[in-house]
Amino acid sequence: MSLGATSTPKSGADTQGRRLESWKEIAAYLGRDVTTVRRWEKGEGLPVHRHVHHKLGSVYAYTTEVDAWRSKRAPGQASNSADTGSFSEPVQRGNYGRTAIALTAVALALVAGLLGVVRERTRKPAGGVAIRSLAVLPLANFSGNPEQDYLSDGMTEALIAQLSTIRGLRVISRTSTMQLKGTRKSVPTIGKELSVDAVIEGSVLRSTDKVRVTIQLIRAATDEHIWAGTYDRDVRDILALQSDVTRGIARHVEAAVAGRQSLPVTPRTVAPDVYEAYLKGRFALHKNTRAGLEEALRYFQTAINADSTFAPAYVGVAAVQSQLGTVFFGIPPGETRLKAFEASKKALELDPQLAEARVLLANALQRDWRWSEAETEYRRAIELSPSDAGAHAGLAFWLMCQGRSEEALAWARRAQELDPLVRNSGEVSGILFFSRRYDEAIRESRRDLTANPNDPWALWSLGFALIGAEQFDEAIRTLEKAASLSDRSPAVLGVLARAYAHGGRRAEALQTVDELRRRKQKGYVPAAAFLNAYLGLDDREQAFVWLERSAEERSNILQFLKVHPFFDSLRGDPRFVEYLRRAHLLP
Repeated sequence: MSLGATSTPKSGADTQGRRLESWKEIAAYLGRDVTTVRRWEKGEGLPVHRHVHHKLGSVYAYTTEVDAWRSKRAPGQASNSADTGSFSEPVQRGNYGRTAIALTAVALALVAGLLGVVRERTRKPAGGVAIRSLAVLPLANFSGNPEQDYLSDGMTEALIAQLSTIRGLRVISRTSTMQLKGTRKSVPTIGKELSVDAVIEGSVLRSTDKVRVTIQLIRAATDEHIWAGTYDRDVRDILALQSDVTRGIARHVEAAVAGRQSLPVTPRTVAPDVYEAYLKGRFALHKNTRAGLEEALRYFQTAINADSTFAPAYVGVAAVQSQLGTVFFGIPPGETRLKAFEASKKALELDPQLAEARVLLANALQRDWRWSEAETEYRRAIELSPSDAGAHAGLAFWLMCQGRSEEALAWARRAQELDPLVRNSGEVSGILFFSRRYDEAIRESRRDLTANPNDPWALWSLGFALIGAEQFDEAIRTLEKAASLSDRSPAVLGVLARAYAHGGRRAEALQTVDELRRRKQKGYVPAAAFLNAYLGLDDREQAFVWLERSAEERSNILQFLKVHPFFDSLRGDPRFVEYLRRAHLLP
């Protein structure tokens, strides 16, 4: 008996069967969520009709037409609810009712406090193909209020983080899967694009102090439903809810069945206002703007003020400070690195299992030339969370700084596999540049730019490789574009000055240095910007002046003293050897 057959058509119904009056009713009938059903209409011709009269619902469908469409789909693609009688009363995948009455019942159930309820349905997948890789698509926000996106996005990120702890399972990074938010691509298309065996999709609904999460696990190649679960919890138990969902998924993943997982045990409760502030902080953090970072910091501090034992809020603070300390935001690294170090240490005192905190701590240690400690933290983070792309990328750069280029490239490629849709992070192209494999670095950088040709930092990275390959005219054009798109960032200007100098345009190089000096009179300019410029101008004495200032401020560029091609002109000078020793890169 199919899922749709659970309701008998009303007397007098015509041959079209029962009419489904909304996307949610259609999704319920098919046992899928609304996002999937919308994709089916667009990509696979699911028969959905539109009302002409604006006062009526936007869409409707007839059960007989839906059944006919479903029966014509490829054998591996048919919904299991239509193939078997396993769903006498469905766990609605991403859906909360067939009618307004059902939605009302849900709300009443939540308000009545039916907490900790878990309902699961499973179908044994055909062929028994193992699941060794998966992607968590952004959970749909079913509140009807876009301002609640922080909750659904936060739940998505939490699930990815927890599933990433399963050994033997490759879990796609949040930064890649969030690019699929609202997509109408089919599950097989997504699976192929991300090279995963399975996809997780679902939804989040919050009603005052209650939360309902509906999840489904789908075979990527065939769009075949494997498992679905619905979870109702009080907001105070939201961490337990996340753990329950993770365990539900893990039971149907080969790596977990073999017992190779490290999932959270006995999650703590958290006050709703604390967790809400934290989620809003994470939402703002991912805006990747100065204003967004400052907003995120305020939310994280609000969470800490309300509960000083909530470790994830300290991780958020460390993440903000780590980003603010990059060359892109114009803040001296000395002002942010210590704060990132202290916040990540505090987070680990409260919860030693937080892989993200270890990555952030390792980043701070590496930039402070504490190499052995940094390596320990990177490797411990990977042990805790084998699918953490940031930990893999961090270890890749650590290895590169030591001159271990082949190992570094292997780890960077692994990070790329975990985060395949974000091709502007520069790990692979950067390591190829430091390895003096300039043509390969250029090709990699250009591939990075295919997704966003106007990303100033990806253009900046390409500029380095073009200078290394002595393609100076192209480097100048690329870096001029990067400067324009970054509001003439001093970091970009320093490398542009080098490109001008090497390209025979010395006057323009000197004009760019003058611009940096004027900017310095008004605010912070990284010492590395002047260092890059004077290295390009082959002014050795000024280069050493700014190398010293870079060392004093623990500039990010000094991590790469041992391998950076731009320093090659100084390597024969005894003074340079002393800087390598100061950075603990020589005995």
